[in-house]
Amino acid sequence: MNIIWLGHGSFRIEIEDQVVLVDPWLTGNPMLSEDQHLSAISGATHILVTHGHFDHIADVVKISKDTGAPVSGMYELAQHLHGLGAVEGAAFNMGGTAPIGATVTATLVPASHSSAAEVDGKPSYMGNESGFILRGEGRTIYISGDTGLMSDMAWIGDYFKPDIGILSAGGFYTMDMHMAAYAARTYFAFNVVIPCHYRTFPALEQNAEALVNGVLPGTSVIEPQVLHPINL
Repeated sequence: MNIIWLGHGSFRIEIEDQVVLVDPWLTGNPMLSEDQHLSAISGATHILVTHGHFDHIADVVKISKDTGAPVSGMYELAQHLHGLGAVEGAAFNMGGTAPIGATVTATLVPASHSSAAEVDGKPSYMGNESGFILRGEGRTIYISGDTGLMSDMAWIGDYFKPDIGILSAGGFYTMDMHMAAYAARTYFAFNVVIPCHYRTFPALEQNAEALVNGVLPGTSVIEPQVLHPINL
């Protein structure tokens, strides 16, 4: 398995025979130069979306059309993107599980954020914000999506028992590093934690020192580098 950060909250996850893009943001992403866009999305087989903000869905329809990758996510958001021409994947809802290829699955779990996209120049409701549980290769990945600290993490950790956590941790719009560390040590038993949604803008946290120092002993915090595979 390779987990590859595309900057901000965007990831490319190579798992089993799938190449899953999570909230792929290319245009205007200050951490991903234009000459890196093709390698970021090459071979994509599926796209997962967590919520409707521009820095998570702005390029999704074009990427889906260019690669043929179906788009899956919260019912209202997925339906909106499918209506704009994205290849149809699962338009499902909280607690639902959708197949990603033959052997990988994605389950929608709660997040605490907001979700709207611009329609005719105005913000439009896109269903609840979400995270994902991605399972394959005998591993369980919790992708928090944009979220604040929330008590739902208790049952998510207890029920799914994820061993890998991809946690939004930049602060201002989401949890900060201290909150992410609290979540990791209180609600989960991760082997590996990968922070995201940081370093993109000056308002966000610029390093993961507080997360590294705040997790339980034995938990590995890996600060991702753009397009550098984390092999697990």
